[in-house]
Amino acid sequence: MELSGSTTSNHTLNSTGVGSWEISDKAKLCRFLCYGSERDLYSTKENGRIKLENTGALQSMLEEKRGAEVLEEIKRFAQDGRAVRLEPSIFALALCSQNPDVNTKQAAFKALKDVCREPAHLFSFIKYKKELKEHMKCGIWGRALRRALSDWYNEQDAMSLAAAVTKCKQREGWSHQDLLRLSHTKPARDAIALISKYVTKGWKEVQVAHENKENAEEVIRVLSYLEVVEKVKHSRDETEVVTLIEEHKLEREQLLTEHLKFKQVWSALLKEMPLHSVVKMLGRLTSGKVLEPGSSETQFLCDRIQSETALKQAKIHPFSILLATENYKKGHGYQGKPKWEADRNILKAMDSAFYKSFMNVEPVGKCFVVAVDMSGSPSSIVPGTSISTAAAAAAIAMILARTEADTHVLVYSQEAMVPFSISADMTLKEATDELVKSTRERGAQPSGSAFMLQFLSESRGCTVPIQWATENRKAVDVFVILSTNPLLMLTASPVESLKKHRETSGANSKLVMCDLTNTGFAIGDTEDRGLLTISGFDLGAFSVIRNLAQDLI
Repeated sequence: MELSGSTTSNHTLNSTGVGSWEISDKAKLCRFLCYGSERDLYSTKENGRIKLENTGALQSMLEEKRGAEVLEEIKRFAQDGRAVRLEPSIFALALCSQNPDVNTKQAAFKALKDVCREPAHLFSFIKYKKELKEHMKCGIWGRALRRALSDWYNEQDAMSLAAAVTKCKQREGWSHQDLLRLSHTKPARDAIALISKYVTKGWKEVQVAHENKENAEEVIRVLSYLEVVEKVKHSRDETEVVTLIEEHKLEREQLLTEHLKFKQVWSALLKEMPLHSVVKMLGRLTSGKVLEPGSSETQFLCDRIQSETALKQAKIHPFSILLATENYKKGHGYQGKPKWEADRNILKAMDSAFYKSFMNVEPVGKCFVVAVDMSGSPSSIVPGTSISTAAAAAAIAMILARTEADTHVLVYSQEAMVPFSISADMTLKEATDELVKSTRERGAQPSGSAFMLQFLSESRGCTVPIQWATENRKAVDVFVILSTNPLLMLTASPVESLKKHRETSGANSKLVMCDLTNTGFAIGDTEDRGLLTISGFDLGAFSVIRNLAQDLI
């Protein structure tokens, strides 16, 4: 976007008055709900347990009686798909539910069914409640929790609940039997009472209670479904199991482990298995001979993977396709097992799916500058993936360039910078090769301690793209810098350059520094809300960039 006069920033100047945006408690809360940390660093390594000591801003807001504001953000992040993962929102909800303020507590329990929509979420909520009990004077099983759990079960569609309790029976040390018993749930209708009895007493008790009895239509449907689930649990006949799966759309979680040894069982499951799960299991399916070259199963799978209708329905992101493709290509799983030979037709289908799935990326309508620093090794692997840093950088740039109309891609190494064009018909391999070629044409980077000292003392690092935009009168909303060189994180701070660009362009410019090598270094404590560091890169990183671009974190 070219400059066309000044605009007004909707951000607050910090206490120093130098123009950096203040990081409020609400901004820190939104960061926490998005990726589990109040810091300006999203690390793909940090997906561990959430700790109370890392929720300072959340606790401050609750102490200031801002519970309603907190809960509004929790529901927003949980329902709108903004969060990288849901665990932080569930933890925050559990904390709100134990707040001394009555209104906050009541509102938290009321939001339970909106935030915890699946049994796994519900079990996590109870787990966090128990962990937080150490900070309470009483236990967790008060009247409010019992009522909230009862409402969660009673307000479910009966058939959906029957499927849920048979697919996810227990998690985090809790089961449906525990929750129904401890909450003293009183079923609101006959079908829910049937499911409750099935969970707490077992199938035989259900049969005794409902035999020779005139049952409502909803009860009959649930009874029939649970009968099928019980039948498959006790079946050792491959043909019968396959028939039950196909006729009643049973899922993998409802089967016995020994059922999964049968090739035809997997073939039946594949027909309805979510596409996200399918692409992640390609190696296992190939290793187990479920997918063989030229087989009908392989052809069916390839057709489904490439189907625009299936891709759109699954809302699968192109980066998810790329991650799965590269994992499949390497021919083995974790620690070398299992092993497989990647099928070329499946690889071709995945390649087609990668480009077709761009339609699932909803643009944010901002001006982006994507600057790729190629001063590190382009062949190094992004930690936690099977993708080279060069291929990852090319994919990120391509996804943004093809989904955001106003995107400029640059390639630079120390002081040199050149525009990089990604045409509409360019393949990912071509883009990756061009990135690597552009680096080689400017000469390979030296190495060693002497070079490191020179690099740190002379390089303008991540300020170069910002200065380019300022000098070329580009009003940039978001700078995304992709680095293959961990040293770049230790070079000149971008704060002053970003401040100058904001003042010159009038844009509410933000900067995302992506360290693809995942060293864990951040830009620094800048006290500027518009700066974030991403250490490593995964699908969640796209959510982080998107949320920052839209002023949501």
